[in-house]
Amino acid sequence: MNEMTPSKPEWALTRRDRKRLERAAAGKRPRRKWPFVLAALVALGAGGYFVLAGSTPPEAPAEAEIAEPVMQISPSEVTVIAPRRLERTVRVTGSLVPMRQAQVAAQVNGPVDSVNFRPGDTVSAGDVLVQVDIRNFQVQLSQQRSTAQATRTQLELAETQLERTRTLVDRGLSPANTLEQSQSNVDGLRANLAALEAQVETAEISIENATVRAPFDGVVSERLVEPGQTISAGTPLMGLVDLSSMEVRATASLTASAQIAEGQDATLSIEGLPNRSFEAEVRRINPVAVEGTRTIPVYLTLDNPDGVLRGGMFATGNVVVAAKDGAIAVPTAAIREDAEGEYVLKIDADRTHRQVIARGESWGGGLVEITSGVAEGDMLVTAPLAQVEPDMAIRMVEL
Repeated sequence: MNEMTPSKPEWALTRRDRKRLERAAAGKRPRRKWPFVLAALVALGAGGYFVLAGSTPPEAPAEAEIAEPVMQISPSEVTVIAPRRLERTVRVTGSLVPMRQAQVAAQVNGPVDSVNFRPGDTVSAGDVLVQVDIRNFQVQLSQQRSTAQATRTQLELAETQLERTRTLVDRGLSPANTLEQSQSNVDGLRANLAALEAQVETAEISIENATVRAPFDGVVSERLVEPGQTISAGTPLMGLVDLSSMEVRATASLTASAQIAEGQDATLSIEGLPNRSFEAEVRRINPVAVEGTRTIPVYLTLDNPDGVLRGGMFATGNVVVAAKDGAIAVPTAAIREDAEGEYVLKIDADRTHRQVIARGESWGGGLVEITSGVAEGDMLVTAPLAQVEPDMAIRMVEL
């Protein structure tokens, strides 16, 4: 059948059939199917080749090596070991009082003429603090001196008379009882003169005591009388303290008091004087505890050359009851323990290493003496870092 003649009724023609009839009616040659078939075969062959060629999967790239984690540590979390002084201490607390203080009192009766210093004034030994009126004492002294002088003259006359009487008795010109009377008169005058001279000395002392002087170098703490006030012997006049040396009246725990002894050193901090410490020494220990407490009084002394310490200041400190120089020690937190025993983490070549140790005594400041296993210059992890373990890489960083 000719390609130009349709083999199907018109109503049964497909779209492709109609396009072919239209090309034939226009005088065009019908399209060839083989190029498309050829192209399809080529494509199918190429696809088959690639499928066959790709049937062997390519080698997977080598898995990247996992880097070892590095632990960062701050310099404050490690310690370079060096010999040090270890101390065991007992805590004490108390108040400061001047080592030497006095309440100067009157030694005579009379009105006060002058008071020369006020609280806070510095005085030197011998300075006149208070002057008491001495006019009555001067009158008494004059009377005593006059009476004594009269008696002295009488004694001289009686002694001359005694010598004459003795001469007459020796020659037999006078009875013996005359000599006895003369001797008795002389003895009585001598005793009377001695009493009068003592009264003169007492009057002189009263005049001297009317001038009240500072017994030592110090600072006036109290002024208790004023000019014009009449006083009697024993009346307190002025308070005086010497601040060059202070005493701490402290208390310590009764259970620890057995460790404290005279002569032990102490380091004190004084309230009101931050960033300063003071060296003191134990002078006395009370043998009896304070009633109703579990503390015992301890007395310490310290120098106050610059005068910054004052009576009543509160002090806290520690008495060194035991000490050891040149020891190797670490903080308690640096010591670890596992099934094999106690150890520390030593840092060497940027890695931590398990270092076996032998523990000694515990000391103040949370330190433990190490008797073996650690040497001077070793660097140890001393902070409580639970995440840091033996055989770990570390790097020091400033945090």
